[in-house]
Parts: sequence; C-alpha cells; structure tokens
Amino acid sequence: MKNHNKLTIAISSRALFDLEEGHKVFTEQGVEAYCRYQIEHENDLLEPGVAFSLVKKLLALNGVASSDSHLAGSQADQDKKVEVILLSKNSADTGLRIFNSIVKHDLDICRAAFSSGESPYRYIEPFGADLFLSAEANDVREALDMGFAAAAILPSASRSNDKGQLRIAFDGDAVIFSDDAERIYKQKGLAAFDESERVAANDPLPGGPFKEFLKLLHQLQSNDTSAESPIRTALVTARGAPAHERVIRTLRAWDIRIDEAIFLGGKSKGEFLKAFGADIFFDDQMGHCESAAEHVPSAQVLHGVANQK
Repeated sequence: MKNHNKLTIAISSRALFDLEEGHKVFTEQGVEAYCRYQIEHENDLLEPGVAFSLVKKLLALNGVASSDSHLAGSQADQDKKVEVILLSKNSADTGLRIFNSIVKHDLDICRAAFSSGESPYRYIEPFGADLFLSAEANDVREALDMGFAAAAILPSASRSNDKGQLRIAFDGDAVIFSDDAERIYKQKGLAAFDESERVAANDPLPGGPFKEFLKLLHQLQSNDTSAESPIRTALVTARGAPAHERVIRTLRAWDIRIDEAIFLGGKSKGEFLKAFGADIFFDDQMGHCESAAEHVPSAQVLHGVANQK
C-alpha cells in the first residue's frame, strides 16, 4: 500500500550509474558477452550517472540513516521522507555489480527489481513509486500510459549543483498541467493560444502527469520546520503574458506552492535553469530538454501532443 507521507522514486540503473561501457558490450557483442563482462567486473566501482547527484540529495532528506534502515518494516524505514527503488533490466547476476556499487557509494537503497531484459515498469505500482526515471524512452512511455509520473533522463555532462538544497524545475504544459492549451498553440498558433488563455484565465487547467509529484514535494516542504526548506521548486515555462495568469490561478486553486515561476515568453530555458541551479528539469519537448542538458540534468516527459507520432 502506498505511504502518502513518503516520496518514493524508482530509478533505472543506467540513470543512476554510468553503464555505457557495459552497454556498448551488450550492443556490439550480445547478451552473453555482456553478462560475462559485468560478472568479471562486479567488484569494480561504477561511476556516477546523470541522476546520481539527484539521488544523493533525495536520500539526504532523510537525515542520518539508522543502522537498521535496511530492515523492511523497521521504524527507520517507516520514518523515511524519501525512498529510492532500483528498477533494472539487468539479471540478478549482472545486477550484483550495481548493488556492490550502491554499497560502496553509501547509498541507502535496499529495494530493487532485476527483470532480465524485460521492461521493469510493471513494478512501479507494487513498489508504490511516485516517479520513475529511466534512460529507456519506451519504458517511460509505458509508465506514463499507466498514469505514473515518468521521464527519460538525457545524457549530460552537467551534474547537480553543489548546494545542499534539492532544486527541481518543471515545464508547465504537458508536465504539471495537461496538454490542452499546448494543443491550441500547435493547431492554431501563438495568437490563438494567448487569446484562449486570456479568456480562460479563471478556469484552472487540468492536471498533467507531474501534478501529484509536485503536490508531494509541496507536502514535504510544508512538513519541514527548518529555517530553510531543503527543497526548492521552480516553474520554467515558455509562456509569457497574458498566458501567465491562468497558471498562477491554477496553482492557487490546487493549493500548491511553487517557489519560483519564470515566464520566458519564448526565450531559451538553459541559462535560466543554470541560474536557478536545478538538480533536474522536466520538460515534454526534446528541444527544450537538449538545451537544458547543456547546463543542468534534464529529463523528457514523453507525454502530450508534442510527443504524438
């Protein structure tokens, strides 16, 4: 059963660690060669992947872990604010290197599913995950189709900022909100979009795939009593006036606080995300994600009209 007082993140092994060398063996030499390679190197430490620093910051929200935190049902487990679950297409044999690296990197991750080549997205629901991050676009699409918040991590040389505070940035349409307004923009152009949003300014937008995830982040912020919240959120959207008002009124109607709202009116998002210091940015459009990935870790939400074939 889902614990609504805890944020649960499911992450693929290729998002957490740099597995590109092993993946190259897999694509060039096949499954058996890949299995031999990982077993031969199972005691070699895997280097951090794009989402590694994000995971470190998420786990840090729990404070100092108890020595009993690996015991399912323990008080330490119940008291966690955040849990990270590993979902991997590796087998248990090849996954041993991943778990060895989790231990060596001192990551408090004790739950995992190794699916031996099949998509692991079907374990999102029984684990009660609120977000699925993967390097596999097809797995992300399957998760989104099932109604879960999910995004495909893009390769990036950028890593999370060095500040202790966790900073997460979102696009609006087709991410936090539905793609209803974006469909008008795609079909009729900017002028029709602006007029439609002006007329509907007092009508809350329907929720998108990341509405509930943002709501849970807001809940964690609200429950925290420290002087500075350990989490900071931002909306970074191509919208500008007059399309800003409906966004503000929608978040107000949902009773969700977002710390920063940046209405760019079509300007490129990358430099603004760098200035915000995002640990990760979620957007539905590949062009925005690629621009952002030059500055911060980025993940594409493969949802909405922009991703329809």
